[in-house]
Amino acid sequence: FLKSLYDQRRALAGWSVSIVLLMVLVAALWPSVGDFENLDEFLRNYPEALREISDLASLSTGVGFLNTELYSILLPVLFLVYAIGRGARVVAGEEQAGTLELLLVRVSRAGLLLQQAAAVAVCVATLGAVLFGVVVAVSPVFGLGISPGDAATGSLALVLLGVEFGWLALAVGAATGRRVAAIGVAAAAAVASYLLYLAGRVVEAVEPWLPVSPFHQALEGGPLGAGLPAAYGW
Repeated sequence: FLKSLYDQRRALAGWSVSIVLLMVLVAALWPSVGDFENLDEFLRNYPEALREISDLASLSTGVGFLNTELYSILLPVLFLVYAIGRGARVVAGEEQAGTLELLLVRVSRAGLLLQQAAAVAVCVATLGAVLFGVVVAVSPVFGLGISPGDAATGSLALVLLGVEFGWLALAVGAATGRRVAAIGVAAAAAVASYLLYLAGRVVEAVEPWLPVSPFHQALEGGPLGAGLPAAYGW
């Protein structure tokens, strides 16, 4: 567990810096967007389906602006790319590198899986903590009006989303011994979940299936400003 965390120190630092820079750059756009005259009238000219998918109606607030610009797709993709890549590497990567047998001399199979799963969760949670910290820091600077509670639940939603698919990649990698298969299955599941989320928001026949989508569970009503939905537990 500790060795896995140690091995990720440089990657986590790089991803953390990227998240900080991305958040600062997007947050810096808010003053010009917030001061845009007739913003509501401008948004009403967008097609209804686009407004529904992107939740453009809430773009006139700092919370809605970040939800639309970052938390609806870009940040989830970043968390998923990191988590799936890490989950696929920890067992299948060791198998393909020929070092898995050495690990199993020191730890049981179940112990290896549990410790690697815990390491994936901690690494993703670290990115979530960085995101929380930068949102809290930039909110008063750019007048976004985001409370620490909203920032915390927004980060929690992305952490849970990342861990879910990261653990799926780990499980597939452990079952197959192939890193490419682990990434492929987890990425396909993530894309299917997102497509279900989009379709459910605009197609009535698909709407009853929305609760099945992890994206719906994580992003519905926010995630910034959504409170602490019961769907997070699911």
